[in-house]
Amino acid sequence: MPDARIEFTIGGISFVGEGEQGWVAEQLDKILEKAPDLIKLAPKKQASRTTATESHGPTEGTDATIAKKTLPVFLNEKDATKNQLNKFLATAIWLHAKGKNRLKTSDITAALKDAQQTRLGNPSDCLNKNVKKGYIEKDGTEFFVTQEGRSFLKA
Repeated sequence: MPDARIEFTIGGISFVGEGEQGWVAEQLDKILEKAPDLIKLAPKKQASRTTATESHGPTEGTDATIAKKTLPVFLNEKDATKNQLNKFLATAIWLHAKGKNRLKTSDITAALKDAQQTRLGNPSDCLNKNVKKGYIEKDGTEFFVTQEGRSFLKA
């Protein structure tokens, strides 16, 4: 049975070590020596996932500017009221600015409905076509907007 245990997290990287006290101390020394490099490499922790109906606060930078706008205003600014693919993409960017990091197509349709905007004909098709263009990346059953997608809409 191990007589020492260490557990810690740097950014999004977690480590757990169990064993003899000397070995655990050695591992800790090695990790502490590399901590500055690990911090640079560590992905930032994702915000907890929320539902489309929850209130979202603005995030930093350009996202804060976007988050202050209503969805209809943002869609008009991005000329994304008629083109289905652009409307889908712009809505996803707007939701991200509101604090939602990973989305589902139901989040897009709910946001449009809540903002009293016309619905998308086929949200799943819009998602897939934006993925093919490289504007959106799927992550399991969810998705996120890529930097290319943000650049395309200049958001």
